[in-house]
Amino acid sequence: MKKNIIKETSFVFAVRIVHLCRLLSKQKSEYVISRQMLKSGTAIGALYREAEHAESTSDFIHKMSLAQKECNETIYWLELLHACDLLSQTQFNSLHKDAVLIIKLITSIIKTKKTNQKRVTNC
Repeated sequence: MKKNIIKETSFVFAVRIVHLCRLLSKQKSEYVISRQMLKSGTAIGALYREAEHAESTSDFIHKMSLAQKECNETIYWLELLHACDLLSQTQFNSLHKDAVLIIKLITSIIKTKKTNQKRVTNC
């Protein structure tokens, strides 16, 4: 069976976000920002899972676009937590790198689907 990099990467990322939010709650008593990040960081993979069973190509693109937005929001929360000294440089670098990889993968998938959709429409 073919390896699904976005499915695996977004799931592992979500697990890391859950662990980070637990840590922030316990060690830093930070609840508000981490809760926002928990929602957006775990939504990425969930939206991809929805897109896997999209009703049409347009529906797939829409769901992936939502995942892209959630990933971008997660990057914002990571940057904010880092700027507020709630994340170490090491924690930030690692999670930010993964989030950027995921958003690049999602963007590439969306572009490819849109290109393929245009080809089918123009035939």
